[in-house]
Amino acid sequence: MFEGIKCYSSKNDIFAILVFVMQKILLVFLGVLWSSLLFGQNTLGLGEEKKAASDQEEKEMPKVDQYKIISVAGDTTFVDTTLTIRKDYKFNYLRRDDFGLLPFSNIGQSYTKLTEDFKDVQLMPLLGARATRFTFLRVEDIFYYEVPTPFTDLMFRTTFEQGQLLDAFFTSNISPQINFSIAHKGMHSLGKYQHVRTKQSSFRATFSYHTKNKRYHLNSHFIGQILPAEQNGGLTELSNEQFGSKDKEFKDRNVLDVKYEDAERKLRAKRFYVQHHFNLIQGDSVGNHQVQLGHVFNFTDEEYYFDQAQAFSDYGTSFSSAEIKDLTAFQEVSNRFFANYKNPLFGKVEFRVRHTHYNYGYKRALYLEQGNIPNRLKGDVVSVGAAYRKQIGGFRLNGEAMINTVGGMDGNYLRATASYKIDPQNSIAAGIATNSRRPNYNFILYQSDYKNYNWYNDFKNVQKQVLHFKLRSERWANLDVDYARIHNYTYFSLDKPSQKEEVDSIMTPKQYGGDVHYFKIKANREFSFGRFALDNTLLYQKVLHGAAVFHVPDIVTRNTLYYSNYLFHRNLFMQTGFTFNYFNSYYADGYDPVMSEYYVQDREKLQGFSRLDFFLNAKVQTARIFFKVENLTTLVDGNGHYAASHEPYRDWVIRFGLVWNFFW
Repeated sequence: MFEGIKCYSSKNDIFAILVFVMQKILLVFLGVLWSSLLFGQNTLGLGEEKKAASDQEEKEMPKVDQYKIISVAGDTTFVDTTLTIRKDYKFNYLRRDDFGLLPFSNIGQSYTKLTEDFKDVQLMPLLGARATRFTFLRVEDIFYYEVPTPFTDLMFRTTFEQGQLLDAFFTSNISPQINFSIAHKGMHSLGKYQHVRTKQSSFRATFSYHTKNKRYHLNSHFIGQILPAEQNGGLTELSNEQFGSKDKEFKDRNVLDVKYEDAERKLRAKRFYVQHHFNLIQGDSVGNHQVQLGHVFNFTDEEYYFDQAQAFSDYGTSFSSAEIKDLTAFQEVSNRFFANYKNPLFGKVEFRVRHTHYNYGYKRALYLEQGNIPNRLKGDVVSVGAAYRKQIGGFRLNGEAMINTVGGMDGNYLRATASYKIDPQNSIAAGIATNSRRPNYNFILYQSDYKNYNWYNDFKNVQKQVLHFKLRSERWANLDVDYARIHNYTYFSLDKPSQKEEVDSIMTPKQYGGDVHYFKIKANREFSFGRFALDNTLLYQKVLHGAAVFHVPDIVTRNTLYYSNYLFHRNLFMQTGFTFNYFNSYYADGYDPVMSEYYVQDREKLQGFSRLDFFLNAKVQTARIFFKVENLTTLVDGNGHYAASHEPYRDWVIRFGLVWNFFW
């Protein structure tokens, strides 16, 4: 729709572009208004209710809080069809607030992380290929539903050249005891540069059941996902100079040469999950004096591919110069059994036992001059642990701990939080998390047709301790403070090869001998001035020790100035404004296409830069329309910014889409 728009710098051309943009905005809004007249939906918004009426009959629609969303931990929220600035922040490829993430040039490629969060705990290593995992949903990201009528959520957004993004979701209760949901997320984007085409096909389904007396509950889900992406190795040295020159001759990014055009990475993943429990003793109406027995089954299967038609000399010699075909496979099957007791005096106590079978590796073993590389890491682990929860008024205490007791994979974690809800607008929380586990599998064992990408390491457990504090206050501010200490921090770096090679550096897994100490504080506050508002998020972070192996910018900010109002006799709610993002210069991690991993480097500093986006969003009944002009500053100054070494950042672009909820 906007393929004819190009970047111009003269005032007349910019004015013509703005006129064109406003014409398109008007057409979109008129189309939505016309659709609402023809296919008017009953409005179900947070804090608002309307009755649907016809000439023959009057029927009261269910309230919005009857459309329940239930997390894997059992916490319940409900469907929210309002339009807020938070919805604008979440209207992206990930469908969550992407503050602290710097996207690559094409949607679905990867992100540079401008900040880090170490509060997550695990007992077992993960496959790796971290650059592919931003869109993958963990167990904690899956929700279950309970709805009085069928409910649909449709999300559409434009991408970059010859493609679209569509996420379609449907849920319904067959009966008050049975619910199912089904969803598919599909994406295709050609991109502006050579050989950066990305795709996605993700299917997810959930099923929930409970007996009429609610003694037995079952939640289950399945996820299947394919994430292919073409790899080009980044811009060549000459193209970097041409890109940095901001010469109009290179405004067509397709003329810039890339290092190669014959490689692709792909992540295939699927997971089948079942969580069910039986109330051996039902307890009273609020579940006190309850005895519960339960079981959790989790089957995960993942495969990471890297294919290249011709070996690329910068990665060193290969076993086969004609074609590179790398395949890493990983499976994990776990069964966790638990029993808990809930008492109004002592709270809720739970005991857990888990068995995990893991199988990671390759089809063949390698026998090389520098040592033998096995083909598989495989074994069984038994873990035991406990959890505790207690609530007294506004005070809430949570804690859990587990340790691997049997098997060759040491690991343990402990986390505890205490929170207090002062009133509906103010709450505080503090917590601690400690975790010891093996590094991800691809740090320990990796095989490739590239000779330099083969290793087997006996790394020690990565040990981390995290203290965190949280304040939520509508009057003062939202504040998050984290302090982390990581021992045996594991990372990739580019090192000179020990043997004579025709390459300057090779990818090398390493473990830091000292401790990394990392501190960050993030504050958020919105100020309102009538119909105007200014939403501010400021992040300050500092690596107190270990800055040689762990790099983040000191400052990351996001500031949004916007205007809100109702139009057309309150049939349309609108928000429009500007969002300003900034981070300072630092040595950002580089991106390795072979492994889809990041490596620490101190050769090329990522120059910090600011981004200015214009948005105009609207809500008509249960449809929310999003229109955005991204990276406005490059219209005048041009774009010479990068997302990572040799990976250019996006030029200015016009994008739009919508989220539409249907209550049947």
